[in-house]
Amino acid sequence: MTVYARMNRLFGADGKCFDVAIDHGFFNERSFLAGIENMEHAISVIVRANPDAIQLSPGQAPLLQKIPGKDKPALVLRTDIANVYGKDLPRHLFSQLIDDPVEQALRLDAACVVVNLLQLPDQPELYHQCVANVCKLKTACERFGVPLMVEPLVMQTNSLNGGYMVDGNIDKILPLVRQAAELGADIIKADPCDNVEQYHLVIQAAGGRPVLPRGGGKASQEDILSRTHALMRQGASGIVYGRNVIQHPNPERMTRAFMAIIHDGAEVAEAMSVVNGA
Repeated sequence: MTVYARMNRLFGADGKCFDVAIDHGFFNERSFLAGIENMEHAISVIVRANPDAIQLSPGQAPLLQKIPGKDKPALVLRTDIANVYGKDLPRHLFSQLIDDPVEQALRLDAACVVVNLLQLPDQPELYHQCVANVCKLKTACERFGVPLMVEPLVMQTNSLNGGYMVDGNIDKILPLVRQAAELGADIIKADPCDNVEQYHLVIQAAGGRPVLPRGGGKASQEDILSRTHALMRQGASGIVYGRNVIQHPNPERMTRAFMAIIHDGAEVAEAMSVVNGA
């Protein structure tokens, strides 16, 4: 069964997609809840700005899908839960798939499912579990025509910055992105590299799959808009940002600014004007 019907719900006619990630509450970290304490409100604010997709957990996805009308963002369903994001790692690490992830996605009318491919320093067992998760999901996704977004994430040592900071080493990112493609990803959500001007190499490693860079840690609005503009010029097919939207003082305007860069080719100064309400 083809995935194109659902892919077309994610990507506009220009082949671009902005997926706003609001699935952070899934990971049992207090700091991740900033800006999304009230999920119904957070989702309604983002829906007003009309991004292409919103990324949610199974327990929160109904808040999006119960909104009436057909003109709302597509659902990207998070299918795995991990305990790797704290400053101090627990004794036992896991990245656990939800039960029957593709069936849950179909019941929720998701356009896509997303799963991690985590690479933490000195944690080969966790990495192995992620590979197994991707392999299991791929079979079910193929059977039912559900696009599979794989998130190859190369992370720094947790003690440095907690467990959500990008290791931007291009030599680590490239092989993991290529592995995601080899495992059958339809879409790749990848780390930005330290030198954004090298990101075309990440696009190349993905072998024709659309690449949506993630936002990573919180950055200033000018820095994140500039980075987004540079990533799009390097060939990215869009972005998946969470905290740089939901923790902004005006998430709706920030969403519209990113949409302007992604779909309209806006320059950074134009996007800043959107954020500032000019």
